[in-house]
Amino acid sequence: MVKRKVGKYEVGRTIGEGTFAKVKFAQNMDTGESVAMKILAKSSILKHKMVNQIKREISIMKIVRHPNIVRLHEVLASHTKIYIILEFITGGELFDKIVHQGRLQEAESRKYFQQLIDAVDYCHSKGVYHRDLKPENLLLDSRGNLKISDFGLSALRQQGVGLLHTTCGTPNYVAPEVLSHQGYDGSAADVWSCGVILFVLMAGYLPFDEADLPTLYRKVSAAEFSCPPWFSFGAKTLIHKILDPNPNTRIRIEGIRKDEWFRKTYMPIRHGEEEEVNLDDIDAVFGDIEDQFVTEHTQESQDNDGGPLIMNAFEMITLSQGLNLSALFDRRQDYIKRQTRFVSRQPAKTIISTIEVVAESLGFKVHSRGYKMRLEGVSSNKMGQFAVVLEVYEVAPSLFMVDVRKAAGNTLDYHKFYKNFCSKLATIIWKPMEGSAAKSTVLRSMTR
Repeated sequence: MVKRKVGKYEVGRTIGEGTFAKVKFAQNMDTGESVAMKILAKSSILKHKMVNQIKREISIMKIVRHPNIVRLHEVLASHTKIYIILEFITGGELFDKIVHQGRLQEAESRKYFQQLIDAVDYCHSKGVYHRDLKPENLLLDSRGNLKISDFGLSALRQQGVGLLHTTCGTPNYVAPEVLSHQGYDGSAADVWSCGVILFVLMAGYLPFDEADLPTLYRKVSAAEFSCPPWFSFGAKTLIHKILDPNPNTRIRIEGIRKDEWFRKTYMPIRHGEEEEVNLDDIDAVFGDIEDQFVTEHTQESQDNDGGPLIMNAFEMITLSQGLNLSALFDRRQDYIKRQTRFVSRQPAKTIISTIEVVAESLGFKVHSRGYKMRLEGVSSNKMGQFAVVLEVYEVAPSLFMVDVRKAAGNTLDYHKFYKNFCSKLATIIWKPMEGSAAKSTVLRSMTR
């Protein structure tokens, strides 16, 4: 069983994967606190000339301290890697909830929108513009509160510079002026994205959604959309004020806060005194200062036979958001969460070989390394890459869990893939008849 430590953190399974970084579950061994550890290779950052971008992202996350924003705890560095220690959010993406339910009720949509506006307004007060607001970047904590994440494309207000000029973001959520290449106000652009998010929450689909980019851009630029009949008059009115293609007449956050529909059941967020932010350590983690480096340590037991990683009881509990393990066995509940997984009683090698056959039959290119696999294909609109990573864990004798996560591509594509993929793996997926008895058996096996 492999144990990896980075400074005071014991590092566990991978919970997210992108082009330049991996996010792993970790535990602070001093306090027992669960955290998310974003790991970036220095060589990759240098190769792709991303030093300034990563420094900016870290600086911004240290500046924005708000209950509805994922918190950055600290930044560490080894000789080869940078570790960004973040708050561990257990409730998954807001997008997953939309996919599962189709659309949210108006009152619930308003609650999330109110929390989103509070957090975005706070960012703007600090001179921070997110520039990639979308449901995939909105997480939910264990209490169902919204948390903004992923500040990788964010910008900081610069003195003497009025407009931003970098075209970035996700096309379906980006404001028309961002596409015009003539400079834009970061706050007005973020407000537009918030309006698209509100529409998606209430409708269950995008207001602007075309297969080809030129048509999509034309509809966005003209704000060519219509609200479904179940939207209330107040919601329709506010959305039309937000999705105004002219940034000069588009409603601002202060106007949204005064809106009658928005103010219904509105409870402004209260947070403590502003914390003093020190950015001195950011340059240090990129430099060659020996005493700033954290110790990386890997332990491997002598009896490791090269089998799947063993998941301990603590990791099982964190996977299932507390002591309730039903999410590990009830696939309908699990589908709400981003942490899609299934359980099998087949041998680990049989699981791997079956996944390979099914993935190849679906047209994926398969890369395997031990008990971890990456499946690569193209997105549904044929305009980008779609990739999935799978990892097999042993959770008890003769019981294995396969953790599946999106590595690249659209989240909606991922949900469709996962549903279809699992239907073709029926021969290896274990569906316990007696859920409670099965859970008890697993827990007893794990604690022996």
